[in-house]
Amino acid sequence: MRPVTSAKDTKGAPVPAPDNPVARVAVDSPLPHLDRLFDYLIPASLHETAQPGVRVRVRFAGKLVDGFLLERVAASDHEGKLTPLERVVSPERVLTPEIAGLARAVADRYAGTLTDVLRLAVPPRHAKAEAEAPKELPKETQPAEEAAGEAPKEAQPTEEAAGKAAEEAAGKAPEEARPAKEGAREALKEARPAMEVPREAPKAVQPPKTASEEPGSPGQPEPATTPESSIPEPAAIPNAPVGAGPSAWDAYPAGASFLDALRDGRTPRAVWSALPGAKGWAGPVAEAVRATLDGGRGAVVVVPDGKDVALADAEFARLLGPGRHVALTADLGPAERYRRWLKVLRGQVRAVVGTRAAMFAPVAGLGLVAIWDDGDDLHAERLAPYPHAREVLGLRAHRTGAGMLIGGYARTAEATQLVAGGWARPIVAARTTIRSLAPRVHPTGEDAELAKDQAARQARLPSIAWRALRHGLERGPVLVQVPRRGYLPSLACQHCRTPARCALPPTRTAAPQAEVPLAEAGPLCHGPLALRGGHAAPYCRWCGRVDADWRCASCGSPRLRAVVTGARRTAEELGRAFPSVPVRTSGRDGVLATVPGTRALVVSTPGAEPVADGGYAAAVLLDGWALLGRADLRAGEETVRRWMNAAALLRPAAELVVLGDAALPAVQALLRWDPVTHAERELGDRAELGFPPAVRMATLTGVASAVRQMLDEVRLPPDAQVLGPVPVDEAGQERAMIRVRRGGGAALSAALKGAIGVRAARKTPDVVRVSVDPLDLI
Repeated sequence: MRPVTSAKDTKGAPVPAPDNPVARVAVDSPLPHLDRLFDYLIPASLHETAQPGVRVRVRFAGKLVDGFLLERVAASDHEGKLTPLERVVSPERVLTPEIAGLARAVADRYAGTLTDVLRLAVPPRHAKAEAEAPKELPKETQPAEEAAGEAPKEAQPTEEAAGKAAEEAAGKAPEEARPAKEGAREALKEARPAMEVPREAPKAVQPPKTASEEPGSPGQPEPATTPESSIPEPAAIPNAPVGAGPSAWDAYPAGASFLDALRDGRTPRAVWSALPGAKGWAGPVAEAVRATLDGGRGAVVVVPDGKDVALADAEFARLLGPGRHVALTADLGPAERYRRWLKVLRGQVRAVVGTRAAMFAPVAGLGLVAIWDDGDDLHAERLAPYPHAREVLGLRAHRTGAGMLIGGYARTAEATQLVAGGWARPIVAARTTIRSLAPRVHPTGEDAELAKDQAARQARLPSIAWRALRHGLERGPVLVQVPRRGYLPSLACQHCRTPARCALPPTRTAAPQAEVPLAEAGPLCHGPLALRGGHAAPYCRWCGRVDADWRCASCGSPRLRAVVTGARRTAEELGRAFPSVPVRTSGRDGVLATVPGTRALVVSTPGAEPVADGGYAAAVLLDGWALLGRADLRAGEETVRRWMNAAALLRPAAELVVLGDAALPAVQALLRWDPVTHAERELGDRAELGFPPAVRMATLTGVASAVRQMLDEVRLPPDAQVLGPVPVDEAGQERAMIRVRRGGGAALSAALKGAIGVRAARKTPDVVRVSVDPLDLI
């Protein structure tokens, strides 16, 4: 391209910017075959504001669309005339180089587009919040050098950052960062051995790779950089000396070394098995974040839901002090969420806790990424390209040289894979400590109990459960976990046990009602019937209509029986059994974060269990068969996770009754409080059968003809195995699975992305949904 030097060169042509007049823009386009950067001319009038990271408006395919300016260069490879930028939406540089590189890597890993990932990474603009003047930093967050009357340190030189990125690409740990002043470094260190961190990732398991990270590919990882705005280095918390007082990590043999590594600026990677008990998990996580801040770096913590964010937010405020962190959730509203996000971008705070969207928080100088309860399905994004928070944070830690903490009461097979390969180290308490804090678990299938109560095999609440409830209520609140929400979510014929189905015609048809009566419009609804209350008529869970005249299609009986009992019906039954005890429910209709430590029955669905003040005196886990009997690859792992999350809320040595056979592996893991062995067995079984995380897998879902056509066209890696396609519903949808070895995931994603782009360029009408490493394989 020959840049225009003045307005006289071409009549009416804009005068280009005097320096680097070419902008490379990521255009907001949903088309996969256009997933690349486009060059635009920067007019001289936009020279000052058109900086990398800003939002811009450009003309693309005859329309004005949004985009992000990623970089400015001196010339373009395009030989024709460049279209000028229309305008800069805002001079705020909302897309940092580190997040831009991360978004590109995530898109390549999950066979998605950069635009889709940027929608998840950068929240929508709120002009009023953006125009607000940044508030002055609180005194305790001013840089230590300024507090001592010295000038703040300059930013890290570009050459040093480039050298750090080169070491990362070679698989070596980045150079250990040190505090600025020698006296501060000596004050931060304690007389404990530092956790040994491998300087090179073992060959057995490599850190998460993307297509852009393959040797010889053009998109190598970029060095972690910060915005050009001045970002202060937070000082230590006043009146809270480092290492003073007991630490929650003292209960773990490797806990103190992990904190020391964070303070010293190293990159520890750990899989943490949290101890049960009423003290909870938020305190240790807050201590890890505080150690990272004391080392002069930032931290990002991702938790499953708003209840967990509230717990962590309160603990962070107590331990870190006011103004040292922000909490990001979708419940804040667009203005407040964007306002808090801007605080992180502008360097006012360097600690973030939030739900899965916080994994892209633009924290400068990142030193720690942490995820709590990584097995929760809320960590999986529902929007394309469907990334998982654990994988994104692992990729981010690898690219930036930050430490990583994967915590939970249970352990997933993916976390166990990282430990088995040496990429992460386990942090587990001693068995004596675990036994002193774990609850006393009683399965209902024990022979001694069956000898005392012959009806225990058929009863939903056997006598041992009633005793646990009664004795627990004498000492405090009691938790009852019910796997299903609602009242009676599943019904059947009382006489022949045939599932009750809706016998009404469809609510509407494609043809006008005058032409085709609904009674003659083809098959009936056939949705499952349920009850909303004790005196309500059965209704259909598909069409929502009441079927008061239902009769069994097999035997003609009008009587119904419950197949599955929901949380509300359980609460109603327990309220009648204990009339003087208050009953609280926590579930879909309303989630309780905490409950007082007074006498009460708390009925909750999995994941909605509130934290009791001082812990629960007892607990009963109902309907274990409903969790273990699900047709899901992760049924056993998910059952252990849900049971342990509830059991961890009990007081030490409290009584816990689980309705399940003691011989089942999940029940055994709960009995011994040994999630590590269960996860290792789960990983071994999946490796033998060829399921993730031992292999990489992708699914193609869509109309049968479209799925088969894409399988014929895609150029898969040589070792790829295709399973299916098989029908997934009655609407003609099919799904095929593609399996490759663990090291071939980047090649598989690149092949699928190319096939998606070809179909989009052809304007193929039928869409095929591509999901890499999905949670719902079976």
